[in-house]
Amino acid sequence: MLVFFLQFKMSSGPYNYSYIFKYIIIGDMGVGKSCLLHQFTEKKFMADCPHTIGVEFGTRIIEVSGQKIKLQIWDTAGQERFRAVTRSYYRGAAGALMVYDITRRSTYNHLSSWLTDTRNLTNPSTVIFLIGNKCDLDAQRDVTYDEAKQFADENGLMFVEASAKTGENVEEAFLETAKKIFQSIQDGRLDLNAAESGVQHKPSQPGGRNTLVNDQQAPKENCSC
Repeated sequence: MLVFFLQFKMSSGPYNYSYIFKYIIIGDMGVGKSCLLHQFTEKKFMADCPHTIGVEFGTRIIEVSGQKIKLQIWDTAGQERFRAVTRSYYRGAAGALMVYDITRRSTYNHLSSWLTDTRNLTNPSTVIFLIGNKCDLDAQRDVTYDEAKQFADENGLMFVEASAKTGENVEEAFLETAKKIFQSIQDGRLDLNAAESGVQHKPSQPGGRNTLVNDQQAPKENCSC
């Protein structure tokens, strides 16, 4: 029987937001997905970050073009044995952050597989952002910036190298993804009435449960399901 843990992290602050965007973070085990999430939501680096079992969940309210937006971020486990479970979290994602480790070529070589899953399991409007994590370890680099940029360009992805440790470009990855999603809303390319859009407009009540979380079981801290 699979023991499935869902850890919940939530930034404090008033719930005065106009939109909810659902994100997923995907990539091989050990690339720093949870550290990126923690750096973005808590502004801290977890030096001894444990491998995710199942999924982790975090939120943060940001502002784009004068609109408050709550990001619901699902950090999925990278181990192959969890792939069947975590694939269910792709559904209804407005943004997907696909992460590899610039010091481990194997994590870069597996990007095509992660991208295939993302394209097959999300909607055509999902914004995919490629992140080369651990750019602070440039001396140990095993993947060049140029080849990763070429991969991103060839596949229509946004791209940046970042460091969960120093915080470099972490904000940019999350915020630029949100800006592109918001632009799709403004342009009318994203149907907010479609459940798979990954966007909810104006929650009915502050702090209430919403359809994006309820696509999966609502998060419970330190819960084992």
